[in-house]
Amino acid sequence: MSVFFFLGFNTVSAQAVPDTFKQKVEKLIAASPKNYSTIDDALKSEKRDTLLMGYFNELAKEANYLEGQSYALNHIGRAFRNLSQFDRAVTYHKEGLQLAKKANSIDFQVLSLNWLGVVYRRMDAIKTALDYNQEALKLAESVENPNYHIKRSINVSLNCIGNLYQTLEQYDLAIEQFTKALKLEYELNNKLGLAINYQNIGHCNELKGELEKALENYRKSLAYNEEINNDLGRVICKNSIAQIHLKQDMPNAAMVLLKPLQKKSKELGDNFITAAVFINSGWAETKLGNYTEAENLIKRGLNLAVQHNMPSTKLLAYEHLSELEAKKGNYKDALQYFKKAQDVEEEITSGTNFRYMQDVISRYEAEKKNNEIANLAKENELVRLRLRKNQTTFLVSALAIGLIASILYILHRKYQSQNEKKVLSLEQNMLRSQMNPHFLFNSLNSIKLYIINNDKKNAVHYLNKFSKLVRKILEASSQKEITLEEELETIELYMNIENIRFSNEIDFEVNIDKNIDLSQIKIPSLALQPFLENALWHGLSPKEGNKKVSLDVAHKTNGHVTITIEDNGIGRQAAHINKENRVLKRKSVGIDITKERLANFAKDYQNSFEVQIVDLFDDKGSPRGTKVEVEIPII
Repeated sequence: MSVFFFLGFNTVSAQAVPDTFKQKVEKLIAASPKNYSTIDDALKSEKRDTLLMGYFNELAKEANYLEGQSYALNHIGRAFRNLSQFDRAVTYHKEGLQLAKKANSIDFQVLSLNWLGVVYRRMDAIKTALDYNQEALKLAESVENPNYHIKRSINVSLNCIGNLYQTLEQYDLAIEQFTKALKLEYELNNKLGLAINYQNIGHCNELKGELEKALENYRKSLAYNEEINNDLGRVICKNSIAQIHLKQDMPNAAMVLLKPLQKKSKELGDNFITAAVFINSGWAETKLGNYTEAENLIKRGLNLAVQHNMPSTKLLAYEHLSELEAKKGNYKDALQYFKKAQDVEEEITSGTNFRYMQDVISRYEAEKKNNEIANLAKENELVRLRLRKNQTTFLVSALAIGLIASILYILHRKYQSQNEKKVLSLEQNMLRSQMNPHFLFNSLNSIKLYIINNDKKNAVHYLNKFSKLVRKILEASSQKEITLEEELETIELYMNIENIRFSNEIDFEVNIDKNIDLSQIKIPSLALQPFLENALWHGLSPKEGNKKVSLDVAHKTNGHVTITIEDNGIGRQAAHINKENRVLKRKSVGIDITKERLANFAKDYQNSFEVQIVDLFDDKGSPRGTKVEVEIPII
């Protein structure tokens, strides 16, 4: 009976598999080794052949040899990745991961997680890629006595995380990750790993504009690839070196390297590097004035990028096509390509991926600062020991410290005597900073829920609103006063973001008298937000049912405008009880600071202001909400 198995597009007969490989696989399955290195030693020469790996997978499946299946599926996935068939690669790697978990094999779980990270990175899915690589690193580092494969996997994880930092333009952080991996690869004497990390460090140098450093590291990588006879590595390095030559305005030197790579990269079947080679070749031809050939080459690279969903490569192609059309004098076409490049860049550098990475970068910075503090503490101890031995130095230091303390005391007294305007200006900055813990962090978490739920439309919608709000807050906080029109725009954005956390249950409306010109009315920046925040979190948050906030702007007298904020919440008395019952109590100073700022604002213009907070009751005397009336002068 012939054995058939499915792989990619074709159903292949076992008769197409060499007998020598069949015997090798049968022997391997009979032994059923559990670790990656043993299986890889046996199948190293055949692992890139998807036909043979498909056969191995089927036999391993029949024997319930889970580790063998995971090995085969991951290498099939790797082959599809190199062909830029990323969706199919993900499918194979995820199946390999599930089998590894079922077998409780850390070796194969780490392998699958790392390779999933690589695939998603090539798709520019930064968030997902980072999740997989961090999970792989954490799992690998949890092994007490790691084998060679686990040590290699740690280096792969560091390398992948470095690539993600590089994508986010955090080049120093990326170089740090690559350098860590480089040190570990030297310990393992893994020349392929050394080649990869020197290549990556060179790429970061290039992106930082350090072209000579980049060239040095690319050449080191090329030397290691030559030593291990790695064709793909040679193509990548030579393409990178050619790119440096192009940036150094040496197109002839670049073409010497690129010309043979066009054919070689196609033979290797890696569409990612093939597209890059064609685009760089087109760039070189542009510099040499061969515009027809340049357009042909760049578009060949672009077609590969579009066909295989490679956004970063599309961006590069559009940029060079724009440059080419400009040199040809076709400025309209140049503009169209430039706009396409902008659209792709916006897609790649979306706020979703960037915000997700900020927590990781912050944790890294915190760890870095802690290390710096520890180093400073050690240095201070050394200084203290030296001071004990040198009394003169100690006395001089004491005098210096005393002098500095005196200067600081004088400056402190001077600061305390500053006029009321400067004090209130500092309080305004304090008000802005208070919004960080109470609003910004929670808002990002709310938006993150849309991302986790794969609700891209709402995630992008609210992320745009959030970015506009933050920009308005930063702009307004630097000004003493803004127009009421600008203040209401900021409030609208603020309420939209807050409403996410209330599942859009808040009915918020703004009513403005027709005869009021909002652009002619001045108000202290960010003065209304604390009143709305109180209404939301003390009045409406604990309330069941219909939740409503209204903001009305009306003339009270010829010289004043009244801004009324009314909610149908639980009222101040019930809100106070809720606050007292909380385990964690937070003192809110936003209203007090706002009153002081309003007082200062009115005083500057020799006028008056008034803030009234009124409890509202229904016919039965039960609380039905709170009303705030802010009366400000018309300047």
